[in-house]
Amino acid sequence: MYMISSYAEFSDVLSSNEAILLYISSPSCSVCHALLPQVESLITEFSAVTMIRADTAATPEIAGQLTVFSAPAIIFFIHGKELFRMARFVPIETLKENITNALKMI
Repeated sequence: MYMISSYAEFSDVLSSNEAILLYISSPSCSVCHALLPQVESLITEFSAVTMIRADTAATPEIAGQLTVFSAPAIIFFIHGKELFRMARFVPIETLKENITNALKMI
């Protein structure tokens, strides 16, 4: 997982990977900091998924372009298309089920 520093970089990563999980957080969001290690641990179960991260304070254009209004937000893409998103309260088991189902489309 690595931090995205611009919308252009996000677009490049999106076009060059089959399955992307974008984790959007805010520096002042305690839920974001608590959820991140859980999502990082979960994503290790899915070798086909590339996890990237964006910070709303450092890269507000990403949140703006993707119409993200609250953090944390998780957006999952397959072949560059958004398949699902979850925000604020993200149950890990539900996220796991959503990723598993999404990967069946590849």
